Amino acid sequence: MAHISYPFKKTNKAVYKKPASVLTEDVIYWKKLGSPVLVKEFGAIDYIDFSPVEPYYFAATCSVRVQIYDPITKVVAKNISKFVEAAYGGTFRRDGRLLVAGSEESAVKLFDVQSKNVLRVFNGHTGPVHRTFFTRDQVKVLSFSDDKSVCLWDIATEEKIASFSEHTDYIRAGAPSPISPDIILSGSYDHTVKLYDCRSNETTLTVNHGCPVESTLFLPSGGIFISAGGTDIKVWDIFNGGKLLANISQHHKTITTLKLASNNSRLMSASLDRHVKIYDLATFKVVHNIDFPNAVLSMAISERDDVLAVGMIDGVISIRKRVQPVSLSEDKKGLFKFAPDHVQTVDVVVTKQKATKVAEFDNFLRKMEFTKALSVVLKSYVATKFPEKTIALIQEMLRRKVLHIAINGLSEKDIGMLLKFFRKNLGEARFTRIVIDAVNVFVDVFENKIKQFSEQNLCLYTSLQEDIQEEIEVCKRVSELEGAIGLLFSGAQVGNSLDTMELNDNLVPSSKAQKDIVIDV
Repeated sequence: MAHISYPFKKTNKAVYKKPASVLTEDVIYWKKLGSPVLVKEFGAIDYIDFSPVEPYYFAATCSVRVQIYDPITKVVAKNISKFVEAAYGGTFRRDGRLLVAGSEESAVKLFDVQSKNVLRVFNGHTGPVHRTFFTRDQVKVLSFSDDKSVCLWDIATEEKIASFSEHTDYIRAGAPSPISPDIILSGSYDHTVKLYDCRSNETTLTVNHGCPVESTLFLPSGGIFISAGGTDIKVWDIFNGGKLLANISQHHKTITTLKLASNNSRLMSASLDRHVKIYDLATFKVVHNIDFPNAVLSMAISERDDVLAVGMIDGVISIRKRVQPVSLSEDKKGLFKFAPDHVQTVDVVVTKQKATKVAEFDNFLRKMEFTKALSVVLKSYVATKFPEKTIALIQEMLRRKVLHIAINGLSEKDIGMLLKFFRKNLGEARFTRIVIDAVNVFVDVFENKIKQFSEQNLCLYTSLQEDIQEEIEVCKRVSELEGAIGLLFSGAQVGNSLDTMELNDNLVPSSKAQKDIVIDV
């Protein structure tokens, strides 16, 4: 019977190469936000907020007005310009019927979105009010001012319910608790973030961010909040006395805005460095990055991540809408009705096959000279510059169950090179599994000959044992930490479902609001 010759299969080292830019699910998902439509406004875009109800209009606060845009047509649907001086922080109520905004005039104004009428004017601050929000029960309003105070207002009576003046500098960030109407979070330029309880009128928690705080938000569980200031994003645990859970530093200029996306499983941050970065809240790693032509001041994203609106320092709003897949229309399908199933071609081009160059260690492997093959990949140049080649060969020898033969024939010098390779790559995630298996084979081969090693190799072997012990301890600590963080975030990753409380408060303009008349221009 004639001997059949099969082509030699080269060692596959590609699987151990350093990963390039991987096309992950997140990258594909966020790249489906289509090309931006740019809209020019007068003045920097201070704040953007989406209406929680369809058709998901968004309010852009800039200059002396709040512009309400239709995200589909990208044109202004309503224009609220009842301000004498600059407007700040226009925010929708969760039913989309009311909007509250602060101003340079030190007043907080409540508007009916449909009629654009001023329904309430809350006076009491002595400095510009940069951020305003509705509380969890939707019947009160929060305001954060440059007069270093935080105020809680009752919509029905137009009265101040509570006031906190604990900060020593401007307050430009804040957030209402998602689980309680009595819990307030504020961030100030004095580098601190404070948590207040309106039931006791006390500051219940203070943490130091380390930089002027530009933005804050709660996670849906209400037990964890996030602060942004300078180039850092910090995650804090309320129930653990304000313990710092994570410090994210991915921007190189001041972070201006934080938002939650993808059903509260992703965190978005915008910065003056012209980037919007998206993080996985389970790992705090960046999963996608979006570039913009100018410094970003404000950002918001709609329900189901359909529309991303970004406001820049030069007054430009970038609107990106998610691209829907286009199906082939019926009339176009008909064009291919009579097309043949197979298109036959006459000419066949035969390409000349190029001779493939086989690596030196593959040649030795082909000749069953395993020790020589291993010696080649243990050379300093290969082991240092191309460690994936060394690992690929070791993996192939483990598969063939010949690694013990290769190791047993190594010279004293090559044994030292192998021990150095083990030490250097033990903590490399790509190689760890293979290195551990190879070390086990090494110990099996030289278990009774270790005392015969040279002094240098004996020292390397002892150091390898210490490195393995340290790696085991690190793995234990990481496993414990992973479990603790997983427990925390399993509680934090809850849906953003809201109570089905009917808000049938048909408000009419108060006497104070009727006096405060500003003609629309």
